[in-house]
Amino acid sequence: MEIPAGKKIYFSSDNHLGAPTAEESRPREQKFVAWLDKVSEDAAAIFLLGDLFDFWFEYKHVVPKGFVRVLGKLAQIRDRGIPVYFFVGNHDLWMDDYFQTELDIPVYHRPKEFEFNRKKFLIGHGDGLGPGDKGFKRMKKVFTNPFAKWLYRWLHPDLGVPLAQYFSVKNKAISGEEDVEFLGEEKEWLIQYCRKKLETQHYDYFIFGHRHLPINFKLQENSTYLNLGDWINFYTYGEFDGEELKLKEW
Repeated sequence: MEIPAGKKIYFSSDNHLGAPTAEESRPREQKFVAWLDKVSEDAAAIFLLGDLFDFWFEYKHVVPKGFVRVLGKLAQIRDRGIPVYFFVGNHDLWMDDYFQTELDIPVYHRPKEFEFNRKKFLIGHGDGLGPGDKGFKRMKKVFTNPFAKWLYRWLHPDLGVPLAQYFSVKNKAISGEEDVEFLGEEKEWLIQYCRKKLETQHYDYFIFGHRHLPINFKLQENSTYLNLGDWINFYTYGEFDGEELKLKEW
């Protein structure tokens, strides 16, 4: 994509709407909708990098209720012809085709390459990448197993949704309170992942979420890793104007 003059590409991640309760997350949802309103004025595209919801599961004919403000705003943005791209996170990884069918928003389950103004990007949520975190990687294999998903669908939504919401909120990753300190590049798994990728292919920018900590890290002279932070503690987002990628606060 060549970004038109005066237009920008925006990136956001980790809203965890619905946590710790629907009522308590409502102000964050309204704040995020206000951001979507503002950036849509000059957006060439908007990327949502996962964990928009603290829990999401698609039954054949049912999705979790709520979030109508943000879903309505995304529908309005798409109806105006602005591209929106969604990458599932570890809290909404059970997303199938609802966004594609209802909102015309493509959904990606793995990091994907994009090129804007001759700059190469690798974009994804960031969970399970790099060394370490072996416990989560094993758990993710179970959660994404087709048979496990099939079994879960046999739970009535009135039982399955609140049960999953309970365990999702218990996950320490929803608040980021234990992850607000930079660990150093040797212990930051996503930095290690980026460095490994650079051994075989060049990327100008790596953009991820999941970490809940805003990070703008220079990997090489012409390669940068950006972590988008979250909309719980930091309200940060990425902005690319065709020349420079910036980390900003709303």
